[in-house]
Amino acid sequence: MLIDIHVHMFTDRIAKRALKKVSANVCQATYCTDGTVGETTEKLRSWGVDVCAALNIATKPSQQTVINNWAAFIQNESIRSFGSVHPDAPNAVEELYRIKSLGLSGVKLHPDYQDFFIDDKKLFPVYEAISELGLPVVFHTGRDSLFSEGTHAPPTAVARVADLFPRMTIIAAHMGGMAMYGEVEESLMGKNVFFDTAMSMFWCTPRQFESLVNRHGAERVLFGSDCPWSRSCDQFAFIERTGLTDAQKEKIYWKNSAELLKLPVSKSWRRA
Repeated sequence: MLIDIHVHMFTDRIAKRALKKVSANVCQATYCTDGTVGETTEKLRSWGVDVCAALNIATKPSQQTVINNWAAFIQNESIRSFGSVHPDAPNAVEELYRIKSLGLSGVKLHPDYQDFFIDDKKLFPVYEAISELGLPVVFHTGRDSLFSEGTHAPPTAVARVADLFPRMTIIAAHMGGMAMYGEVEESLMGKNVFFDTAMSMFWCTPRQFESLVNRHGAERVLFGSDCPWSRSCDQFAFIERTGLTDAQKEKIYWKNSAELLKLPVSKSWRRA
């Protein structure tokens, strides 16, 4: 069984335009799906993924309502949708309560694309509400190719937020800090923070990945790919090259995410 906690999808109307824009102007990366729900779910299935979390990002305050409505529309047994709020939206906290009422599975915040520092006090009311609502929150952490100078969510700042908001379920994408694994080892090991594995195959060796898991704890690591920017099957193959035990990999591949997302373990997930 495999759950991919870090997937991006777009409406059919904007998918092609969105992928071309991000690829050309933001991350300079190729994409492996057309970004639509239909092709993404088909590709995920072929890569061995049973359930995914679709992470949606409101890059403007005006996008919150439309994005969260769409997230609720696409959510089903195999797609668990995360909503989003924008830190500069005057109704961000109220929208978090609507996200909960829509039955969405969590919240996605991207400090780089939404232009905030993760430990900025202006986010504290948002974090308080997320904590109260019991919604997991995924942050992009570490470096991002859009911002060559400075980092909005370095591992040290993630650690500060985790200490300030111990009830908030934090998922620090990209193993706690993309391309900043020395700082991850210094500041985040053993903290009450989940890591997802998205893109880690590009930024650390199998041996370093294994060390991060062993020191942080396999129970705090979630499988993720960052599709459409990488393939779930490639991230899976990378983890298979490590020396992690079968029990550790089972936690990472699906057990931790199933518990976090409160998913019933159903035989219907299993591939024929």
